[in-house]
Amino acid sequence: MNAWAKYPVIYEINTWVWLGELGRKHQRPVNLATVPEEEWNAIGAQGFDAVWLMGVWERSPAGIRISMGNASLIEDFSRALPDFAPQDNVGSPYCIRDYVVDEQIGGRSGLATARAMLSQRGLRLILDFVPNHVAPDHPWLNAHPEYFVQGNADDALNDPASFIAVNGRVFACGRDPYFPAWHDVVQLNAFQPALRQAVIRTVLDIAGQCDGVRCDMAMLMLNNIFERTWGARAGVKPADEYWTTVISAIKGKHPQFRFIAEAYWDLEWELQQKGFDFCYDKKLYDRADHESPESVRLHLFADLSYQEKMIRFIENHDEPRVAAVFPDDKGRAAAVALLTLMGARLLHEGQFEGRKVRLPVFLGRRPEEPVDDELVAFYASLLKATGREVFRNGDWRLCERSGWADNQSCQNVLAWCWAHGDERWLVVINYRQEASQASVHVPWDELRGKQWRLKDALSDESYDRSGSDMRDTGLYVDLAPWKFNLFQLQAL
Repeated sequence: MNAWAKYPVIYEINTWVWLGELGRKHQRPVNLATVPEEEWNAIGAQGFDAVWLMGVWERSPAGIRISMGNASLIEDFSRALPDFAPQDNVGSPYCIRDYVVDEQIGGRSGLATARAMLSQRGLRLILDFVPNHVAPDHPWLNAHPEYFVQGNADDALNDPASFIAVNGRVFACGRDPYFPAWHDVVQLNAFQPALRQAVIRTVLDIAGQCDGVRCDMAMLMLNNIFERTWGARAGVKPADEYWTTVISAIKGKHPQFRFIAEAYWDLEWELQQKGFDFCYDKKLYDRADHESPESVRLHLFADLSYQEKMIRFIENHDEPRVAAVFPDDKGRAAAVALLTLMGARLLHEGQFEGRKVRLPVFLGRRPEEPVDDELVAFYASLLKATGREVFRNGDWRLCERSGWADNQSCQNVLAWCWAHGDERWLVVINYRQEASQASVHVPWDELRGKQWRLKDALSDESYDRSGSDMRDTGLYVDLAPWKFNLFQLQAL
């Protein structure tokens, strides 16, 4: 397989739910080994670079029992799935009993078959890794209790929400420093040297089965964060960082293996320095959802070496469905931005069809929802247009735009461009629910002295413009609310 694209497009699939729906569609049981070839073909035809099969590891019976006693979780299950029944709770994919592919979805051999099917279509495979915690029935609790943050009988008595007793020992429940503990998982000790070596062995085994891992809540394992969270319970802070130790060991044997960090709290740059290939850009998501277009634009002034290692998204399994929280036209404008920014891009199964229900990750079944055929067609066109080499390995630049003394609606306009060899593209988006005008300053000197045709890849629009005007005075644009152009520039 060729080298990774610099800016890959990754497609997240809720594995358990997807296989169940395929089984109902094809009227037979389907696991990773028996997915019909036409289903792999359909995924391959979308032009992704990698598929993230979310939730393949063995889920915890103990975790299921704990979750079924949690009234707020049951309420969440019933909200998402009105006919929820206990058998729909297949367990959280982030409450892992062991890093073994669950036999109920095909086991290790089934995953190998799925990986081969993806590889034949030029797609890499990404799986989960959860560094912070494991399920209370994970084998390590009996075999290696020293791997965990521990408590005592008084802790279990006085703070039963934060400590759990397992086989006569008391362990801390997993947590981050800003929220109560998670009752169904046990906290690993990031400072424990033997734990780090066990993690390296585990991830090496994972690396033999896939091409990258998405690391859940990766910032929790940074030395300073872990020390702040656990204090003396964690022991002496090591000189070396958890992630530096783990990532360097894996990449020494698998240099093309990719690490993706779920990351928050403005710690993305620090995680990049520890070896992560990509980090979640949650701040961009929040700005695109809640803040002004100018706020989005200012975010894109960050250093390019930082931006190229971000992973952009407008939904994933932790966030609300974009169709539920973005008005239709805003969602399309956000999708154009997502797929034309530098960095990796994450798309979520169901996003194209306009699903609105955010499914709790515990559930193995989701409700039926109508398919938005127009949205499906839009995404098909957008993926085709942005599947070109220029958007995977080209050079990205933010464009300046200006307005007039009596019209500052230019602040609603986002604009950037891509170049690769002789290929040139310009992206212009009105990210506001009002018509907006701007003069977009296209930064390429070679435009001067030629006429150029601007052909929109997403519509029938086409314009002939002076390259000197575009370079020196700006390209005038007038866009309706939430409208956009994805222009390819062709010299006449």
